[in-house]
Amino acid sequence: MPSFEWYVVIAVVASLATAGAVWPIRSIAIKVGYVDQPDERKMHDRATPYGGGAAMFIGTCLAFCIADFIPALHPLFQGSAEAQGVLIAAAAIFVVGLVDDFRDMSAPAKIGGQVLAASILYFAGVTMYQIKVPLAGFVVLSPGVIPLITALWVVALSNAINLIDGLDGLAAGLVAIGAGVLCIYGFRLEQLGLLPGQNIGPLVAAIACGICLGYLPFNFHPAKIFMGDAGALLLGLLMSASTMVIGGRTPPASGVTFFFFAPLFIPFFILGVPLLDAGFAFIRRTAKGQGFHAPDKDHIHHRLLRLGHGPRRTVVILWLWTAVLSGFALFPLFAPRSNPLIPFGILAACVGLYTWFHPGLKRGTDSDDDEEDEAVGRGVNHAGRGSRP
Repeated sequence: MPSFEWYVVIAVVASLATAGAVWPIRSIAIKVGYVDQPDERKMHDRATPYGGGAAMFIGTCLAFCIADFIPALHPLFQGSAEAQGVLIAAAAIFVVGLVDDFRDMSAPAKIGGQVLAASILYFAGVTMYQIKVPLAGFVVLSPGVIPLITALWVVALSNAINLIDGLDGLAAGLVAIGAGVLCIYGFRLEQLGLLPGQNIGPLVAAIACGICLGYLPFNFHPAKIFMGDAGALLLGLLMSASTMVIGGRTPPASGVTFFFFAPLFIPFFILGVPLLDAGFAFIRRTAKGQGFHAPDKDHIHHRLLRLGHGPRRTVVILWLWTAVLSGFALFPLFAPRSNPLIPFGILAACVGLYTWFHPGLKRGTDSDDDEEDEAVGRGVNHAGRGSRP
């Protein structure tokens, strides 16, 4: 089993490679017109070049190549096509996102590209084998079901990350936190003998974390570059691959998790914010008779902005929530006796989220804004109020 330090090394390599590629790619993007123009449904107010996804892809490729040359990590590439499959699938979904950034692909075409990438993962063996059903034990997936599960998993995570990518630094920060926790989680399972040392999941998670950390300094508000669909779909592919081979392969002998706290449920904690946002978006748009990819301004980050938080504070709040949820996933592996406390922690988090996003808070904010407008109309100066329209 590789030592954890080597995963850190690969994350650093991915980060430096991504950061080093940002400025050249940004210059090329400006020259070829690969730029996102502001409009009424977007949060930025100035033209910003794409290309962050391309920098991430370069970081991913270089990190995989360096890992193959490290003796401690080389066994991950021997006797299996999983690493090559992840890289090829990453290239496929990156191209899909790149085309969509340039030409705005239709929703069916974009989903078709994601299914293609998922198919590459399946044929390379990067998939889950079993699912731990709460209160029912482990269910071994039949060969006929595995391709469907793989496709649904890739489509779900890719679109969740793509939908949450609405504020500078939000998606990259969430994935950096989630991928870092997932890498530690997979490595801990290897230490406990619940995963083989040749599992590719921790390496893929380390690379996903690294490319996000390398890209994030250039994307935090005000962003100098955007990842676009090319980057968001790439991150979704890497996270779906790592979660499947970690969460979908833990043997029934696992006794260190709470009865419902199955390894396959880990993504719903470390990526809880984007998955929750995507679920609400699906319900909201279906109720309105809209397509799933129809844009709106009712995502979680939009709600926080309407509550009065600025772009940076909104992003940091959602980062902190991701860190809290990720802690629920990680802590029981290091302190198994805390498992009975997990439901109460989750309940507390849900109550906090409900309180935070309760409609009454919004109405109160609106009332305050109305009072402020009336006072301004009377010429009253409110000290401490923001001056933004």
